[in-house]
Amino acid sequence: MAETILETDRLILREMTDRDFPALCRMLQDRSVMYAYEHAFSDQEAWEWLRRQQARYRKDGFGLWAAVERTSGEMVGQCGLTWQGLGDGTRIPEVGYLLERTAWHKGYAVEAARACWDHAFSALKFEEVFSIIRDSNLASQRVARCIGMEERGSFIKHYYGMDMLHIVFSVRQGEQLPPAGSP
Repeated sequence: MAETILETDRLILREMTDRDFPALCRMLQDRSVMYAYEHAFSDQEAWEWLRRQQARYRKDGFGLWAAVERTSGEMVGQCGLTWQGLGDGTRIPEVGYLLERTAWHKGYAVEAARACWDHAFSALKFEEVFSIIRDSNLASQRVARCIGMEERGSFIKHYYGMDMLHIVFSVRQGEQLPPAGSP
């Protein structure tokens, strides 16, 4: 049984297991979902992604978790915390989120990311939490702003054979969380 990490009004965030592979592929193999990555993942890349999260659970105590709708019991996305590098080699805790297309525009990303934001400060005692978002990913930038993050800078990330501009957002411990539904 996968360990439940967080619960929100509509979602359960839990560790991903091998049984989640088909649901994970609905996201990672959908080119419209993966537009910021510039490609849909192969089966091998999807397995590597899943194994990386499972290794993070063991090593770090966190990673990207399955976002499961309470009412349907279906995995509709993933959200969680991972260690990421800034362009200068600095390692930072990042709130990341990725939803399948059918779960877009329902507020799930904001709901899950807020829960992760709170968990990062209350349980993990981080002083600052980040999101590193591609400059063309306006939807993810809106989510970051909705959960109280502010733009702090940018850097170029080399991925998939190209240079991609990424914007660094963060929120610091003690900063005011905006009211639910704020843009």
